[in-house]
Amino acid sequence: MLFSNLLKIGEIMNVLMSIKPCFVEKIISFEKIYELRRTIFKKEVEHVVIYSSAPEKKIVGYFSPEINKDTPQNIWDELYEHLGIDYDDFFDYFSGKDIGFALKINNLKIFEEAIDTRDFDNFKAPQSFKYLNNNETEVIMRQL
Repeated sequence: MLFSNLLKIGEIMNVLMSIKPCFVEKIISFEKIYELRRTIFKKEVEHVVIYSSAPEKKIVGYFSPEINKDTPQNIWDELYEHLGIDYDDFFDYFSGKDIGFALKINNLKIFEEAIDTRDFDNFKAPQSFKYLNNNETEVIMRQL
């Protein structure tokens, strides 16, 4: 199935999410099947486009998120084997948060060739994530 058929333009949003390269590797190897977040989208999201942050600075693929909201303790107790992170780092990440989010990575698609964002004019990596407008989605699709 083609990327352009999956990333719909219009009604439902897509997001570009920054993920550290060490975690991107664990996602690709299926060692990590949940991406953790302290905050979550306010809009309905169909696809999360994976941006492997510095030093890679590449868009490597996308997935359909299934959002799980719970306390950090419950997330750890139920999903620790699939988080790709150790206990101390997990609880450091969620320090001060009563609620956390675990995005199940469904329908993962990794591009044959990653998209180097240094080829884009005025590309600004998101701190956590950013909504992609129709033009940004089209630009990404044209790179494939």
